[in-house]
Amino acid sequence: MAGLAESGSNPDVDLLYDINGLAKDAPHWFDRGMEFVGEYGLLLAMVLLVLWCWWSVRRRGDEDAASSVAALVWTPIAAGIAVLVNVPIRGFVERPRPFLEHQGLDVLVSGKTDYSFVSDHATITMAIGVGLFVANRKFGIAGIALALLEGFCRVYMGVHYPTDVVGGFALGTAVALLLSPLAMALLTPLMKAVEGSSWGGWVVRSRRRPGTGRDTVLPGTRKDVESEERDLAA
Repeated sequence: MAGLAESGSNPDVDLLYDINGLAKDAPHWFDRGMEFVGEYGLLLAMVLLVLWCWWSVRRRGDEDAASSVAALVWTPIAAGIAVLVNVPIRGFVERPRPFLEHQGLDVLVSGKTDYSFVSDHATITMAIGVGLFVANRKFGIAGIALALLEGFCRVYMGVHYPTDVVGGFALGTAVALLLSPLAMALLTPLMKAVEGSSWGGWVVRSRRRPGTGRDTVLPGTRKDVESEERDLAA
């Protein structure tokens, strides 16, 4: 299977050269930026997106907050499981990195000695993106868009074939979706227990509950006294 993309007439290889060829025409500073974004930046952005979604869910404090937080907890777990599943896949396919098989590629990251199929970066980011979509559609769409950008960056950097990226997307999506029902069945009761505890309730909901805004009447306040007087007068 190592010869999966040896032919230069292979559309996979043609697309690799087309996308990676953009790096040759780009300024040096842009390539360095793409190197950082594709290797570390988008992974960091995905982590921040998950944290942002969690902060939004707990502040809103809806009735389904526990299930939403459970879905967010599942998100990084799904990414980790998908990477573990990828280990035997890589060992079975044994596809060399594209720069080892094809000349003239502009490789932005050196030192890659492991196999190419499937892309870990594409797998992780798509698993997180799909996991976010289960928890919150708005954040999930943003996460999936970042995952697609990650896939483009990996080919642009010359370290993966396009099919490596597509395979990573498929693997990340499959793990995040197929195992989601089981994960939610286990994690949702756990998050509800955490929500009801005195020590961990803040993880699921902020202390301020919906309906505790400026118009809320607190016992003993001036508004409370005036309200009682109006009731007596009535």
